[in-house]
Amino acid sequence: MSRLPAATRIEELDWVPRLRTAALRRLGLQTLGDLLKHFPRRYENRVKFDRFPDEASETPVCLFGIVRKTVYRRFGPRRIFEARIEDESAGVLGSPLICRWFNMPWVQKMVAGDQQIVVFGKPRVRNKQVVMEHPEFEIIEEDAERSIHFDRITPVYPAGDGVTPRALRVLVHRALEETDPATVPLLWPGNAVSERVWREVHFPESFEELENARQQLVREEFFGIQLVVCARHAAMRNAGGSPKPESGTWWRKVEESLPFEMTASQRKVMAEISADQASPHRMNRLLQGDVGSGKTLVALHAMLQAAEAGWQAALMAPTQILAEQHYLNFRRMLDPLGIPVVLRTAARKESSGGTPAATPGTQDGAHASRRIPPLVIGTHALLFEKAGLERPGLIVIDEQHKFGVLQRSRLIAQGDAPDVLVMTATPIPRTITQTLYGDLDVSIIREKPAGRGRVITAVREPSKLPEIIKFLRDKISEGRQAYIVYPLVEESEKLDVKAARAEFEKWTDLLAPAKVGLVHGRLDPGEKELVMRQFRDGTISALVATTVIEVGVDVPNACIMLVEEAGRFGLSQLHQLRGRIGRGAEKSYCILLQEDPGELAKAKLSVLERTSDGFEIAEADLNLRGPGDILGTAQAGLPPLRLGNLLRDGELMSEARKVARALLESDPDLSLPGHGHFREFVESAGARLAVSES
Repeated sequence: MSRLPAATRIEELDWVPRLRTAALRRLGLQTLGDLLKHFPRRYENRVKFDRFPDEASETPVCLFGIVRKTVYRRFGPRRIFEARIEDESAGVLGSPLICRWFNMPWVQKMVAGDQQIVVFGKPRVRNKQVVMEHPEFEIIEEDAERSIHFDRITPVYPAGDGVTPRALRVLVHRALEETDPATVPLLWPGNAVSERVWREVHFPESFEELENARQQLVREEFFGIQLVVCARHAAMRNAGGSPKPESGTWWRKVEESLPFEMTASQRKVMAEISADQASPHRMNRLLQGDVGSGKTLVALHAMLQAAEAGWQAALMAPTQILAEQHYLNFRRMLDPLGIPVVLRTAARKESSGGTPAATPGTQDGAHASRRIPPLVIGTHALLFEKAGLERPGLIVIDEQHKFGVLQRSRLIAQGDAPDVLVMTATPIPRTITQTLYGDLDVSIIREKPAGRGRVITAVREPSKLPEIIKFLRDKISEGRQAYIVYPLVEESEKLDVKAARAEFEKWTDLLAPAKVGLVHGRLDPGEKELVMRQFRDGTISALVATTVIEVGVDVPNACIMLVEEAGRFGLSQLHQLRGRIGRGAEKSYCILLQEDPGELAKAKLSVLERTSDGFEIAEADLNLRGPGDILGTAQAGLPPLRLGNLLRDGELMSEARKVARALLESDPDLSLPGHGHFREFVESAGARLAVSES
């Protein structure tokens, strides 16, 4: 039988039902090659199934049994369908399982008594019965296709829109028989993936065989990602740029005024950034540093270097609160030195001082003659106000994860190829840095400034609240301040979760006569700024808040943080919140309040009790959540991650990155013979290629 090319469209195949072609297209499956690259999301061992459980578990199990009884009930608007599943091989010793589906009447039409069924899900205990709620299931039929679905390691495919995993399994199995594997387009240099590899990744005989095949195809997938990322990096560095050599006049004044010594790590990254700015190539750098490590001071050094060279330097923050705090902090340092800074947000436009003085280190006094403010602080309003940035030479983006890639690109596109410094206080695991931020050079601040107080973190149950309230009152009476954080602004009918606005009155009474403030994202910017100013000034002793205070808020006197329903927050988010305390010399306390946390919440909170190292927490967070679609559709054109796992495939990503960089170094515009498919792939992802100098 002659094989078909991978580009053959599914409409041309008589074995693909006509009624399914539209649904397959909506899943992105248009050709035979698409079917081969539609990899399973998981595999079920249908040779050796899990034992029927007799207790709850956070680990999903795959079970095979017989449907012994079905029941359909209605409770008001709620419809419940139940199936009693028994393990036939266990006989009278087996424990039955109740599978339950709510408001899914179509399940009743599919599941009937005496059917053989495979179910997959997490067992729970309800009224002393072991139950699976909304499990994935598949009816096993005695037909010619049984061997595709049963008595083997069985692939389970991403499905939907009227196409079931079972139907996809049949289609992929047929596609493997019909497709000429040599016609499947691949990128990895010299990588000829055999028919055996395709078959083993879809229908393996063993898990060892599966892993070997998977690694070959993951290397190919990662190479595609790295080819795009490295091409972007090369194109950015070759997209023009102007040298901004360091004069150091302004920075020496700032450093002399600092009441503390900078860390060696800060000085190291300052030197890296300064060298980038002084070069004729455009800087595109990521600055990572844990909460409280002193990134803002490093950014100020870079901004002053750009300003002294006659350019404008802008810092863009994700929130009004953070932009205003940066502005006030910069003014506190720069006003006594006569260095002007302006604020540009949607709500406020302020300037320190009058006409800027002639910039040291420039021959033409560019800032003075053109009345251009040398330092600008703003929010996303900088994206839309041309008057905000007139001669940008450096763009600093604070808390990069709060901005979309398109927002970042729009800001960077202003002016004449400005240098870019992206900052994040959320440490990023290495494999993600190589992908999501692979187009950036990376600097890391690993030390924290000396003189910071220790932060003690403890998980407590709500029953301990009376003792916690007394502790808060005692600390406030000593002149200290506290944050009290809630997951929501308003109470919700859908979620049984405490909300900041409703709890504000309670805390006002509990902590009287101390003054309590309330801040959240829905407040008018003017009200928000007033509350934050009062908290910074010490007029307010306790601040009831949502995660609007997650990043950047800096009040050294605040040494207590109480987080209610802490298990509902993400691990990195809790670390960010905790970073609001411990910024002074006093010992600080973070209290994570949670009643009866589940396994995931318990694991998450115990990490925070154990460590305050942001890099360790980031790795733990990734392991607890799983990689998911970390790259995401928002990440501007990176090829999708279909098979690779960023948790376990880090070495393959590093290998792919080395090969991609070597390829682009030898052929920057991918114009050499045999490299046309590389060029086409990069350009299809929306990336530009560097222009060859030859």
